[in-house]
Amino acid sequence: MHNNTAGKKEIPVFFATDNNYAPFMAVALASMLEHASTAYFYKVYVLTTNLHHEYTERIKNICRDTMSGNASVEFVSLREEMEKTPGTFHLRDYYSRETYCRIFIPRFFPQYDKVIYLDSDLVVTGDISELYNIDVGDNLVGAAIEEVMQSFDVFGTYVEKALGIRREKYFSAGVLLINAKKYREENIEEKFISLMNRFTFRVTQDEDYLNVLCKDKITWLDVGWNKSAYKTEGFDEKNLKIIHYKIDWKPWHYDNVLYADCFWKCAEQTPFYEEILKVKASYGAEQKKRDAEAFEKLKRMAIEDTNDPDNYRNTVNRANAGRNPERLAIVEKIKTYEREGRFAEDVEPDPPTVPLRPEMVDYLNKKISSKLWMKFANMLARRHINRLMKSGQMVIKEVRGLENYIPLKRTGAIITCNHFNPMDNFAVYKAIEKHVYHRELVKVCREGNYTNFPGFYGFLFKHCNTMPLSSLPSTMKNFMAAVKTYLSQGRQILIYPEQAMWWNYKKPRPLTPGAYRFAAENNSPVIPMFITMEDSDRLDGFGFPVQEYTVHILPPIYPKAGLSVKQNVEYMKDRNYEVWKEVYESVYGKPLSYAE
Repeated sequence: MHNNTAGKKEIPVFFATDNNYAPFMAVALASMLEHASTAYFYKVYVLTTNLHHEYTERIKNICRDTMSGNASVEFVSLREEMEKTPGTFHLRDYYSRETYCRIFIPRFFPQYDKVIYLDSDLVVTGDISELYNIDVGDNLVGAAIEEVMQSFDVFGTYVEKALGIRREKYFSAGVLLINAKKYREENIEEKFISLMNRFTFRVTQDEDYLNVLCKDKITWLDVGWNKSAYKTEGFDEKNLKIIHYKIDWKPWHYDNVLYADCFWKCAEQTPFYEEILKVKASYGAEQKKRDAEAFEKLKRMAIEDTNDPDNYRNTVNRANAGRNPERLAIVEKIKTYEREGRFAEDVEPDPPTVPLRPEMVDYLNKKISSKLWMKFANMLARRHINRLMKSGQMVIKEVRGLENYIPLKRTGAIITCNHFNPMDNFAVYKAIEKHVYHRELVKVCREGNYTNFPGFYGFLFKHCNTMPLSSLPSTMKNFMAAVKTYLSQGRQILIYPEQAMWWNYKKPRPLTPGAYRFAAENNSPVIPMFITMEDSDRLDGFGFPVQEYTVHILPPIYPKAGLSVKQNVEYMKDRNYEVWKEVYESVYGKPLSYAE
């Protein structure tokens, strides 16, 4: 929300119209301004691809006459933008391209974090500022249920069977409180266009796409903020704030429409009144017959798309059919933890463990037996990595920034990397294999992974240059001494500062301080690495695409002279997160945000 020149807080309100709907949009605007609180300034934008100058001038007059000093209106053409948008904006019946204008609002108006969007076929009877002041939290939109899906079983069945959305969770896009900031962060416009080019949603056009993209990210508004112009059992009239004259319930076409008096009362106050009366008078039996036929056709389309084996829901279900259900549950759990900010918590249980006593681990491999097992484990690990790569189970597409590592290959340092897969340390190792000390990379691991991880990987955890953490202070004393020794010897130690492993999670997570404390206490640099991923055309053992890795080796971060250990920990940690964030945003082409 911004302050205008008069010092009042600004509420941005968007309409979209063409020449056919301009008179009705004018009524909607007039009704909104008539009931709006004068405590705010209303910045109205009318999006269009084609609007006569005569109409724009009359609409400006409405704004001036109804709420002079408290509102302004600006007309914005999106014609050029829509013409260059790849793909086709699907249209039917009375729909025009303007219905798709709403998807461009957040990008074209980056100054707003939240906006109101209103259809042109409605009347506002409440204070629009009350709608704007509703907190949408981290949701993408605030919206009311689409009553049509509740009232007509054919359409309710359609959204459930064709879109995979429960009918009581399908919203009407005619009145939206848009979280523009979140919309931009999650690239909804790009996802909308991509989805539009893959699937043709014929029934409610753009509304279907928005429902699919915003699923489970909706702040539900009282239906009074978007009440359809027909009787609904149980609706309390005192909650009536916006009347939506959708489908065939338009008072400028039909008699006996519920709440028609609200429309005509407002229309009479606009310079479009006589024009609207002419529209009503000329709307005869032929047009009404056409409407009835169109409605029956719409129901047939809904049935056809419901039964289409290649509809959106069926296609998505087939894509997931071969995927491991336990892995799918992990993916959903990650989404939940992200929304809740539980970034350092495990989404998969660690193996059970016993406390590591000092005598149970030879951190520096001083024993002959430890050395022999270590050499053998490293040989097996290298062979295993090569087999994984040869078979396509692990793909390293590219290594970037090796020049940042080579000058430090004999310098004691902490290597940090994002933690998303049990094999991510393989990728780090492979990226620096030709240069790392004796082809051996020291890796910090969890206590349970060291003591009880099953099978071949458990063997590697125990013997392949690993440094297990311990729940016992006496063992951790030896751990810290070993860290100091390794760094003084010019060895590098791989540590995952995100702490928990989140399977195939692409974003950098907030970092824990441990890795940076080791670096700061030993006056050693941190070498940040970040691995980005993209889907390959091969599937892994869980039925998900094998990820192709790009390993980014970033410039080292040195402790700053003059700072305390504590200050350097914070500085190095913050700097590490920042460079990871920069890589993420550059490679994936979108700002980093959570709860996606």
